[in-house]
Amino acid sequence: MSERLQPGDTAPAFTLPDADGNEVSLADHKGRKVIVYFYPAALTPGCTKQACDFTDNLDLLAGAGYDVLGISPDKPEKLARFRDAESLRVTLLADPDKKVLDAYGAFGEKKNYGRTYQGVIRSTIVVDEDGKVERALYNVRATGHVAKIIKDLGI
Repeated sequence: MSERLQPGDTAPAFTLPDADGNEVSLADHKGRKVIVYFYPAALTPGCTKQACDFTDNLDLLAGAGYDVLGISPDKPEKLARFRDAESLRVTLLADPDKKVLDAYGAFGEKKNYGRTYQGVIRSTIVVDEDGKVERALYNVRATGHVAKIIKDLGI
């Protein structure tokens, strides 16, 4: 299992393709706070709820100085279908080789209905303007998570 990040850690740098195949880097957001959230799979009920919640609150978050990046192991083509099907405005990034998921501690052992397997751990990392981890939340719930983040960040 990969190491979980802690507040004060330097957020691992990354460059990943978005839903249109354009490269997006964490460094592109230097000087702004970034909410990086990791989710298991596009076009699934929980991940759809979470992405829609982020989209519904995107203006509020952006107004408070936060950019939002959603990362999953899906390929860009699936992310494009997800974005279009749900009218998402959140930037979705593809990490099919799971290198960024692993670097952020968002991939590892999961238990579900008594079965143990390797998978995406639904996680949210808040990165400050200087690229340091401000908050690291693991095993979050899809429903109500965005409202909790907004409350916890005092937005």
